[in-house]
Amino acid sequence: MNAVAVIPARIASTRLPRKPLREILGKPMIQRVYEAAKACRGLSQVIVATDSEEILALCRHYGWEARLTSPECRSGTDRVFEVAQQVKADLYVNVQGDEPLARPEHLDVLLGVMKPGVEVGTIYTPCRAEDVANPNAVKVVCALDGRALYFSRSTIPFDRDLTGTVRFSKHLGFYAYTPQALAAFCQWPESELERSERLEQLRFLDHGVAIHAAETPFDTVGVDTEDDLRKVEAILKAEGRA
Repeated sequence: MNAVAVIPARIASTRLPRKPLREILGKPMIQRVYEAAKACRGLSQVIVATDSEEILALCRHYGWEARLTSPECRSGTDRVFEVAQQVKADLYVNVQGDEPLARPEHLDVLLGVMKPGVEVGTIYTPCRAEDVANPNAVKVVCALDGRALYFSRSTIPFDRDLTGTVRFSKHLGFYAYTPQALAAFCQWPESELERSERLEQLRFLDHGVAIHAAETPFDTVGVDTEDDLRKVEAILKAEGRA
């Protein structure tokens, strides 16, 4: 299948200005994300989708494929959809531009989810103890067949009897969509659950579209703050990926 990865990279960020261009151990964040996606052999193209001429210029400097998208895009998914109107593919993969710990292994697992009949795929990893009650770490509960039942910033499932044996899963923000599912998502209005949790994937579940998920052993840190940058630097050094 022809799978195209799109990396949404918005220059404006309220908590961390100019986020995609912030350096992490000598490399702009967007470079680390791009290099991880480019190393995945299952992808036919990797495209940076940005609203910034400065990010576009950086991409051209390195010879990366990039598209200038509308500043009116409300989300990274909308930016992926805008690219999808210009670049045809069997699958579109959303690799968020603030995931500098992304690995090609993440994308290998994600592409493996997209069997015939699957419209939307994502990935998760075992949730660290310190993230179980952390609302910034999104938890997911899946059915036995791999379908995501729900995503929440709350601690799910709830260990009512305090057994200590409940397994928690942390959702990672990587998605794959068929063209039809991506188009439908961007035509639907924001759903009530999505608005409540501030999790756009709930829009699919609200409309009855199954999201299939698979596990990866590799956690990530989505970067939103200066503290997140420092965490990523420490992890990269510890893993010898500096």
